[in-house]
Amino acid sequence: MLTEAGFAEPTFHGWTGYFTSSYTQGGRITARKPGGGDNTGGVGRTDGKARDQAGLTPRAVPLAYGVACYLIFLATFVYAIGFVGDFLVPRTIDSGPRVPTAEALIVEMLLLGLFAVPHSVMARPGFKRRWTRLVPPPVERSTYVLVSSLLLGLLFWGWRPLPGVVWDARGSMARTALWGLYSAGWLIVLISTFLIDHFDLFGLRQVYLYATGRPYTPPPFRTPALYQVVRHPIMLGFVVAFWATPTMTWGHLLFAVLTTAYILIGVRLEERDLRVLIGDSYEAYSRGVPMLVPRIGRGDHEAIRTASGESSARSPNP
Repeated sequence: MLTEAGFAEPTFHGWTGYFTSSYTQGGRITARKPGGGDNTGGVGRTDGKARDQAGLTPRAVPLAYGVACYLIFLATFVYAIGFVGDFLVPRTIDSGPRVPTAEALIVEMLLLGLFAVPHSVMARPGFKRRWTRLVPPPVERSTYVLVSSLLLGLLFWGWRPLPGVVWDARGSMARTALWGLYSAGWLIVLISTFLIDHFDLFGLRQVYLYATGRPYTPPPFRTPALYQVVRHPIMLGFVVAFWATPTMTWGHLLFAVLTTAYILIGVRLEERDLRVLIGDSYEAYSRGVPMLVPRIGRGDHEAIRTASGESSARSPNP
């Protein structure tokens, strides 16, 4: 479909729009003369404006795709808040078809595994290098967001609740405090994405730069605000949201345990990539700031300043 929309197939370099010896105009490959003119078979200036307008169409395709993927992510994110909190949405962590316990456990494990494996594998640099031979680099991140959102949607739809209550906060003050902590967890997730680069994280920046004909540069490695408290505040927010509930059922507990285990594995895989990508700057940062659990007392501020002063690319994957 992208080829039909004008994404041509000559020698192609990084999906920046530049070709070895030709360029595209409105989906047509036009040879460039040695003197700099266009060998268009006698086409004059009169249709130049029309060609330029037609050339906008191919670049608009990935932009529209990226926006659609982002909107799907937003819907999934909002649904996740209701799903884990057991309110407002049709299917929640504690509602849905009742099945035998053994069947529910198998379904839950399969659904979480089906999300976790692609979500982690698609974030690895080695996979990306191979994946972008098939998927244009400007939409690689948007595709990652889309796949993750759809797999989460499948998890929400297929989840089977497990009966039984592990704990149930009786007092109104306790319940209010836990709901406040639950809300804080999701707020930490959202704020943390904006502290680095929310629109790069979810693929909008990539497709926008491509649509406007500008090259993509990764955002710099920075450690603002919450990133000076823990190295992975997005993941910390998820852990808080998954565990803070006034009524913990066995199904919710299973979800919290398995997702927390996945987060612990995932952040270690990401940190391995970050140490390769950023190097000494990230090593200094990791010495001064804990991974997920905030440190009581003063951290190594000199190490944090050293890390923040380096201008290196930050991995876009949480």
